[in-house]
Order: sequence, then C-alpha cells, then structure tokens
Amino acid sequence: MARMLLPTPTLDTARLRLRPVTGADADALFALHSSAYVLRYWDAPPWSEPARAERFITACRQMAEEGSGARLAIDRVSDGAFVGWCSLTRWNPDHRSASMGYCLGDAAWGHGYATEAGRAVLQWAFDTLDLNRVQAEADTRNVASARVLEKLGFVREGTLREDCVVNGEVSDSWVYGLLRRQWRPLDSQAAAAAVDASRPRVGDERP
Repeated sequence: MARMLLPTPTLDTARLRLRPVTGADADALFALHSSAYVLRYWDAPPWSEPARAERFITACRQMAEEGSGARLAIDRVSDGAFVGWCSLTRWNPDHRSASMGYCLGDAAWGHGYATEAGRAVLQWAFDTLDLNRVQAEADTRNVASARVLEKLGFVREGTLREDCVVNGEVSDSWVYGLLRRQWRPLDSQAAAAAVDASRPRVGDERP
C-alpha cells in the first residue's frame, strides 16, 4: 500500500483550537510528559530529559509525512494556553481504520476538554478521512478516561490482560471501538449542554 501525505488539520471547537505540533511546544510537552502524576496510567515512564520533547515533535512530523496519522496540540481559546494533545494514529486507508489517543495536563482535567477535543478529531476522521472504525485503549484503572471514551460513543469490546509492564508494574487495558454507523456528532446546542454537564467531573482525561 502506497502511503500518502496526511496534512495535519487545524480544528476549532467552542473552547479549544487543535493545531499541528510545532517546535515552540517543546517546553510544554516536556512539562506534560515529565509528570509522574499525569502519566501514572501511561504505557511508558515519564520523560527525564528535555531532548525527548524534540524527538516527539520530530515523530509528529514524520507521522504526517508517512501518512500514518496526525497528532494535534490542544490550546485553550480563552488564553492560548497549551493543555495537551490528541492524536489519530495507525491510519489504514484500505481498512478505513485508525486509533485515537490523548494526553492532557492535570490542570485541564475536569473541564470536558478531552471530550471536546476528541469529538473534533473524530468528526475529522469520519468526514474527511472517511473512516469506518476508530479504536482506543485505556488502562483498566483509568475510570475517568474510560468515561470520556464512552461519552464519545465508544463501546468497550474487551480486555488485553497484562498488556503493559511499566517500572515493573503489570496492568491490563480495555479496548474500545467506535464504528461510523454509531457515530453521533452533536449540534452546537447539544455540544454546549454536554460541556456544561461534564464540568463537575474531576479526573484524568487520557487513555
């Protein structure tokens, strides 16, 4: 299968702007990925060297050039603050499938940002890339992230037993899937109501 360039989009929501990751994001990315608290359910240990951020940014560019996916930085519109990122990876045009992931700093948790950003990425995935299936995974201990996926319409399909071993700790992962025929985009009024409803819920919004 010949890969094609996958231009990373810029997506706007009511409160967020999702845009390509740039070199200017290096410090914010390092702060995000060096936090043991933020990455407590991650499948890799926190970063300890700032150079990891530069390699991450290079990998984002390569992903787009290879046509395997797109990773978007998430900025809050009200103050321009970087709050995290959301990605669509493992894009397979033949099977019309991809995987979604996201990581937000703890200061952004509990505001519905992960749900809002994820919805924008899914809308792009189904409308522009014509996907039929999007998959996501979450550590089974990460109940808040599972709730985000379920808000987006994902269905829990199974458990990967002892899927990850990080720092000697073994953990299981839930597998979620969302099919095109099950995707229900919200209109602007319903989206605003969903954001309001999500605000009291405090937790980690990241698979």
